[in-house]
Amino acid sequence: MEDRRGTLSQVVVSMLRNLWLAVGLCLLAGLAGAAERPVQLADNSRYLPSPDALIAQTLEAIRASRLDDALKEVDKAIAIRPDFKLAHLIKGDLLLARTKPLPTLGAATARGAEQPLSDLREEARLRLLRYLEQPGADLLPKNILQLAADQKYVLLADTSRARLYLFENVNGEPRLRRDYYLTIGRNGTDKRSEGDKRTPIGAYTITSQLPRDKLGDLYGDGAFPISYPNEWDQMQGRGGHGIWLHGTPSNTYNRAPRASDGCLVLTNPDLNELRQWMKPGTPIVISERVDWLERKTWSEHRQAMLDRLAQWRTDWESRDAEQFLRHYSNGFLQGAGKGWADSKRRNLTDKAWIRVALSDTNLYLYRYNNEDLAVAGFQQDYASDKFSDASRKRLYLRQENNEWRIALEKSIDGEKRVAALTR
Repeated sequence: MEDRRGTLSQVVVSMLRNLWLAVGLCLLAGLAGAAERPVQLADNSRYLPSPDALIAQTLEAIRASRLDDALKEVDKAIAIRPDFKLAHLIKGDLLLARTKPLPTLGAATARGAEQPLSDLREEARLRLLRYLEQPGADLLPKNILQLAADQKYVLLADTSRARLYLFENVNGEPRLRRDYYLTIGRNGTDKRSEGDKRTPIGAYTITSQLPRDKLGDLYGDGAFPISYPNEWDQMQGRGGHGIWLHGTPSNTYNRAPRASDGCLVLTNPDLNELRQWMKPGTPIVISERVDWLERKTWSEHRQAMLDRLAQWRTDWESRDAEQFLRHYSNGFLQGAGKGWADSKRRNLTDKAWIRVALSDTNLYLYRYNNEDLAVAGFQQDYASDKFSDASRKRLYLRQENNEWRIALEKSIDGEKRVAALTR
């Protein structure tokens, strides 16, 4: 009997090795504890293992040749989510593997369904990566460097890992509280036009909340529209609209990592859990990837960006036009035109004094087409001997000659446009 179990385990492990490719089953050794360990929230509440965690425990049991335990764990996942197709697929393979060798995940499924199986394999791979590559408690995301006091929570999407992270603002720093499996557009990212079925990359905000009774079943238990296209998208000529964070149809739990028309999609249980922390105005950063840094390195990146903003403010106050204009990218100056730069020179030298104060700063970074882009939002209080103003400002920065330079500057006070560009 033991020999039969050992052979069966080898068959299933071989099957799974084909699925995970370079991931390697040897990394599954630490999954059991991670899957069972409840997550502690700021309010001291805890939540039980999810279907994802139970699938991870199933795979760990297979790795350890505990096939009866594997069946028990996958049955628990199915009991929680009877519509979890991936769980049914693994269970079917486990049962069939008792009678014949299986070459890959889904071999127990009838022929003629290769495309759905490929989607399930990719979904399984990315769900498993959440447990293999979960960031340690001492790591912080490079993508979120500073949070203003009024931003209690922020969302961060890693499109390459199909993951949505929820962070809480703890004294200006992001503290990871939750993460969820995420589906994006079926054609990937880099949204450019209406109907291209791509998800945008950038820094946005939740603009509103749409209840389920106002929507069709396609959007599940509700939807949260986001502010695409933002100022940067518009400057880049990107079009389209209606990018939402929403749920799934009532009969759906599984879905491929790329399956939407461009929206960000969660399961309904995940969306319903997340809605307690979301509201209009909650930031959401969508990046091609999330970089996790040790605290020291993360602090250095934050300080470098804060120093850059402080130098921009100081050079503005100095009324040295050439020094001030060096903070702007060549693309910005060429786009704004020589007339803008000349007007700025006259404006700076025309003042006897200028004072600029920056407060309530948010700093976000995201990866787009192998380039790091930064977004700084803050309260700006401007005063001079001839004019004073208070506004909320947003700067988009990109690296040019190894320095962060301003590529776009906008007021975000509704109808109040960027008067600072012509002061």
